[in-house]
Amino acid sequence: MNAKDYLETVPEIDALDEKILKLITKNARIPFLEVARECGVSGAAIHQRVQRLLNIGVVSGSEFIVNPQKLGYNTCAYMGIYLDKAKYHTQVVEQLKKIPEIVECHYTTGQYAIFVKVQTKTNKHLKKLIDSELQEIEGIARTETFISLEMEFKRQVPIK
Repeated sequence: MNAKDYLETVPEIDALDEKILKLITKNARIPFLEVARECGVSGAAIHQRVQRLLNIGVVSGSEFIVNPQKLGYNTCAYMGIYLDKAKYHTQVVEQLKKIPEIVECHYTTGQYAIFVKVQTKTNKHLKKLIDSELQEIEGIARTETFISLEMEFKRQVPIK
């Protein structure tokens, strides 16, 4: 992709869009009228701007975030997955989708072909998942697991 093609794919975001994004990413439940007051425009203008941001893919919906620990999922782990051959990528990902404890999956460069985030109830639950589910997937050569001791912070990309 050359620079011209790249610039054509980046949507135009003006100062008002940036201010709206800062407000709604801090609190997805903020009323549009409150956003309008903060931005000094009408509620209809905010509604139109947010709809435009949704339509061009800058934002996608809103969601409630479930706290895994409150549901008993106390072990968070990251796992690097080595494949026997790169051609197994698609079929391995299809099998990983069937494991509900895998909450993120990335196709990566570097040491691992696939990198996943896993939420399990206990370390024993994690071990069982590795032994009886992951190691049974055809195409996976081996895995390397990292248990997260604590999430220090999580954030979205900065809105400039």
